[in-house]
Amino acid sequence: GSINKTKSKKKGLKLDTMALPPITVFASEVAHQSDWDGIVACHQGYITCTTWNYQKTSMGAHKLRPEEFSKHKPIDIYATAVDISSCGNFAVIGLSTGRVDVYNMQSGIHRGCYGKERAHDGAIRGVAVDGLNQLIITAGSEGLIKFWKFKTKDLVFSTELSSPPSGILLHRDSGILGIAFDDFSISVLDIETRKIVRTFSGHHGWINDMAFSPDGRWLITSSMDCTIKTWDLPSGCLIDCFLVDSAAVSLTMSPTGDFLASAHVDDLGIYLWSNRSLYSLVSLRPLPSDYEPSVVTRLSTCPVQDVDMAGDEETCDEMIEYVSPEQLGEQLVTLSALPESRWKNLLSLDVIKKKNKPREPPKVPKSAPFFIPTVPGLIPRYIAPEEENDTQSKVVNLGILAQKSDFYIHLEEALSTNEYTAPLNLLKSLGPSNIEIELRGLAPEGGGSMEVMLSFLRMIGMMLNKKYNFELAQAYLALFLKLHLKILSSEPNLLEEVSRLSTQLEETWIHLQTLFNQSLCVLTYMKSALL
Repeated sequence: GSINKTKSKKKGLKLDTMALPPITVFASEVAHQSDWDGIVACHQGYITCTTWNYQKTSMGAHKLRPEEFSKHKPIDIYATAVDISSCGNFAVIGLSTGRVDVYNMQSGIHRGCYGKERAHDGAIRGVAVDGLNQLIITAGSEGLIKFWKFKTKDLVFSTELSSPPSGILLHRDSGILGIAFDDFSISVLDIETRKIVRTFSGHHGWINDMAFSPDGRWLITSSMDCTIKTWDLPSGCLIDCFLVDSAAVSLTMSPTGDFLASAHVDDLGIYLWSNRSLYSLVSLRPLPSDYEPSVVTRLSTCPVQDVDMAGDEETCDEMIEYVSPEQLGEQLVTLSALPESRWKNLLSLDVIKKKNKPREPPKVPKSAPFFIPTVPGLIPRYIAPEEENDTQSKVVNLGILAQKSDFYIHLEEALSTNEYTAPLNLLKSLGPSNIEIELRGLAPEGGGSMEVMLSFLRMIGMMLNKKYNFELAQAYLALFLKLHLKILSSEPNLLEEVSRLSTQLEETWIHLQTLFNQSLCVLTYMKSALL
């Protein structure tokens, strides 16, 4: 950017003396960025803050500075901190004299300042606006944090810090303020209670920048000691730390939390660090006090050989692959991975078929005969029309002639081998209608036998013993009882097997019900108790 574009164009780039000083800090906001400028920047040793437009990728129309300095440029006064409200309408700028001003981003008009003459006695080290434009938080080099009302500009609260702050960062969604100090320590302040809730120490150099994770659980800091550390706010512990060969001067995290971007000393590149906790198992246990971080070499932009890259991808794929077991533990009741449509409506198939049955088209009435037949006798009487009997069932009872299905054959084999995995997998692959057909075919009237029915009940018992596919065992057994209840009541062998299954079901359900009741009791207590 240039201070005066017309003069810069006349002189040319090589002889340009109107170039803006280096940018020390800037703030941006995406709200209304298509309507007006959405970026404000502070320059080194310069009192004027410039606006920039992201969509046009150009310098903005306004130069923000106090009215009394509009004609002459002061020597020792410069902007040190800046922030933009969440609505994108206002910019808050702090100066080295302790003054804090508010400007309108659309028009560039000065909208007031905080305090009678100035907000702080020392230089402004940081300003922040909350998410609802209710409070403005300012930090001064004299060691004070002040809370101001945004509209009325009245002082609400002031707290004294243990050391002069070097910078602040506000996470608007959670209302948490991160404060970096000159003694290389970090504190976290809750803007609702206005108290320090966490304090971290461990850096051995000036803290350059801070960044919150999108959910507000992590605070990531970079220091001149070439370390990047991740602090877990709920536990108050250090969970990650690594060394880089050049100190990181700026940090930010992506809105989805999958990448961390960093800029380093004497380096024009921006480096992206991947968040491994999103795609692999990473231990988030607190690091010990004597933990020595390892040096992580930053990747260069040099081309890498294709052979090495292919090898790395293969090893990464091998590490990521994970096959989940069908059952985590033998004592755990495990459900199947089948959708509910495959087992939930097995008992309601007849109702569904009736609802889905198409209506019969209207029948054409039979034409009357030309000569109406009469009953022979002295008194003439007409013969009554014969009524057609359509109530006869069209289902053919094949009996012994019925062809055996694969499921039936597997159940017969399981009587001798006692292995029911094959018939169970076959049944799981079928739809609800096919399952009903298979279970109907187990009865003697459908071409089955009592031995195969007994084998099916033993398969259900095996599922209950191993405690996997628990909901399938319930659904299959309920449909089986619905179809063959009369046969079961007349056969003592089948009746004995059903009673054994009933005992198993009752024991398993009582165990589950006890666990459910314990969990519900704890949840009810946590919701209603005064903790």
